[in-house]
Amino acid sequence: MTDLRLVVFDCDGTLVDSQHVIFAALSHAFDGHGMTVPDLDAVRRVVGLGLVEAVETLVPHLDRAAHVTLAESYKNAFGLLRHDPLHAEPLFPGVREALATLADAGYLLGVATGKSRKGLAATLKMHDLTDMFVTLQTADDAPGKPHPGMLENAMRATGARPADTVMVGDTVFDIRMAGNAGTHALGVSWGYHPPHELTAAGARHVLAGYDGLSPWLETLWEPAA
Repeated sequence: MTDLRLVVFDCDGTLVDSQHVIFAALSHAFDGHGMTVPDLDAVRRVVGLGLVEAVETLVPHLDRAAHVTLAESYKNAFGLLRHDPLHAEPLFPGVREALATLADAGYLLGVATGKSRKGLAATLKMHDLTDMFVTLQTADDAPGKPHPGMLENAMRATGARPADTVMVGDTVFDIRMAGNAGTHALGVSWGYHPPHELTAAGARHVLAGYDGLSPWLETLWEPAA
C-alpha cells in the first residue's frame, strides 16, 4: 500500500471493554451525592459522549453546575477504580493482532475518544499500545462526539483526507462524528450500541470481529476496475 490511509478507533466499547469500570465509577459518583444510580443499560447508551454531556443525558433535570460536579466525582472515582484488578478494561479479542496487521500494511492508526487525555494514556499504557498510534484525540482536544473536531484534528495531524480516513466505533456517536467529518464510518458489533442503530446512523458496514477489519479496508480502497 502506497497511499496515505488513516484508521481512527474509538476506545471504550471498541478497543477495550470498559463498561463495568465506567458503571462502577458512575455508581460511586451518584451514591456520593445521594442520588439514584442509573441502570447499566442507560449508562451503556451514553458511553462515547463527553463526560458532562453523558451525565446531562442521564439526569437532564439537574442544572449545569450539578452536571459538572457529578462529572468531576466520576473522574475521581474512575481514577481510583482503574487500579483495582476487579475493574479492569480488557482488550476485546483480536485487537492487538488487528492493529499490528494494519501497522505492518502501512496504515496510520489513531484514537478518538470521549476519555480524557490522561485516561486514554493510562489505558493504552496498561495494554502496551501507546506506540501503535500516531494521533490521539480526546475530550480535552475538541468538542465531544458527534462533533467532527476530533476527527478533523486527527486528519490535520497526519495529512489524511476525509476520503482516506475511516472511523471505527461501537456507538452512533462515532458514526455520526464520521458523517460530520466526511470520513468513512465502520461499526463494530461487540460494543454498546446495537448493529442496526449503527447502520441507521450511517455505518457502511458493521464488523462481527476484528479478523474482518483488514479485509474490509482492502475492499474499501480497492482500485476501480
